[in-house]
Amino acid sequence: MINIAIDGPAGAGKSTIAKLIAKKKGYIYLDTGAMYRAIAVWCIKAGVDVNDEKAVSQILETVEMDIVYIDNVQHILVCGEDVTSKLRENNISKAASDVSKHPCVRVKMVELQRLFAKKHDVVLDGRDIGTYVLPDTPYKFFLTATPEERARRRKLDLEKTGQSADFNVILEEIKQRDYNDSHREFAPLKQADDAVFIDSSDMTIDQVAEFIIDRL
Repeated sequence: MINIAIDGPAGAGKSTIAKLIAKKKGYIYLDTGAMYRAIAVWCIKAGVDVNDEKAVSQILETVEMDIVYIDNVQHILVCGEDVTSKLRENNISKAASDVSKHPCVRVKMVELQRLFAKKHDVVLDGRDIGTYVLPDTPYKFFLTATPEERARRRKLDLEKTGQSADFNVILEEIKQRDYNDSHREFAPLKQADDAVFIDSSDMTIDQVAEFIIDRL
């Protein structure tokens, strides 16, 4: 199986690039970040504080997650409910970052991701794919961009969906999330020693995708 790991901070364009590569190569794109967002959505729906590890652990025991593809688009079902439409709501980004700090959540999600990767040619993106989820894959990339460029991209994405967006607020949220993701005790955001570093600040989506494909 061909497993491609793309890591990097929030807003670096990992998901967009991963989807494009999967399409070009005929592989499956597994949106790992969406899996954590789905847990955050479920916790909020149940009235559980995402920072309360004990409460999150308890609700995780009852959670069943399925990943299905409808018209080649990944959908995530939690306990039979399709939560895909809620995953990109603005408040879910921070909630997902907070809930993913808990080892119990990460262990559960990584177990599902590894099982999927064993059965399929996949492209995975996240914070710790190359360092923790799939440390043995030879295809590792670390994709980033300046915080300002990532905030600009995020602002445009939100405005396209009709949501209000303040650049300075988004920039501070990105900086805080970078800090949280890189300082958590369990599987922090980190470039794998053997990963190829890519700064996409001045690159187009197609340029980044071709750069990675050329190295497969």
